[in-house]
Amino acid sequence: MKDPQYSRTCELCGANEWAAVYTGPIRDGSFGRLTPKEHTIYQCARCTVQRLEESACKDDSFYAGKKYRELLGESSEAEAFWSKHDIHQIRNLNMLWPHPIRNRIVADVGCAAGSLLDHISGLASVCLAIDPCREYHSSLRRRGYHVYDSVHGACGDYQGQVDIAFSLATVEHVAHPFEFLSEIGQLIKPGGLFLLSTPNRQDLLMDLLGEDYQRFFYRTVHRWYFDMTSLANLTARCNFEITQKRCAQRFGISNALTSRIGSFAQLGMYLS
Repeated sequence: MKDPQYSRTCELCGANEWAAVYTGPIRDGSFGRLTPKEHTIYQCARCTVQRLEESACKDDSFYAGKKYRELLGESSEAEAFWSKHDIHQIRNLNMLWPHPIRNRIVADVGCAAGSLLDHISGLASVCLAIDPCREYHSSLRRRGYHVYDSVHGACGDYQGQVDIAFSLATVEHVAHPFEFLSEIGQLIKPGGLFLLSTPNRQDLLMDLLGEDYQRFFYRTVHRWYFDMTSLANLTARCNFEITQKRCAQRFGISNALTSRIGSFAQLGMYLS
């Protein structure tokens, strides 16, 4: 049912009919921290993407400095990022199998401190580190990466040259996902590969725990919430061909049983 209180053109498909799917507190940073006021999540009637009401969203400049990591209760130092994220890179690289990285030009869009790139830098011929957070740039440059704060900037040097691009858990943050993914498409050479992932709003815990999990899953730093259908709709509009779709569980069920929160199902797609 159309919500008469929310009139906005969908940035993904151009429709302007939305239905409210959740209203209540949402996560504002680290686990256990909730907004003092209620916010609403809406779903587009055409492409089925969900989005946080715009008044509660962070703008792009929020991610350029220390504020994002501080909100999560994390340090903006590269070493602190590695200690938390290195452990996840084997899973991320397993999703790429059996595609080779050796002697390829690789871009990681939303790389933060470059944990994924550190795992492949000895194989890839060139690594592009693309992230708006300037706190990480000097460290990335010291480690030999070609550093850019936007995809647009990287296109100036590497348009149509990238063999493999990653964008992991990033698209949900950006203001304009259609333009964001379309620019990544300009980086990739014909026949190249793009691995895209984002949290899955069809996480099993959304049904098992209901509102308890919804107020954890929905958050001020994520403007967009995808399931496989809405993500496929978006990538098709960006003229990608989907090679493979995959759902992966970031944490085991024991994590959810211990804390009652935090299973994190991820969507993944190979695109070309």
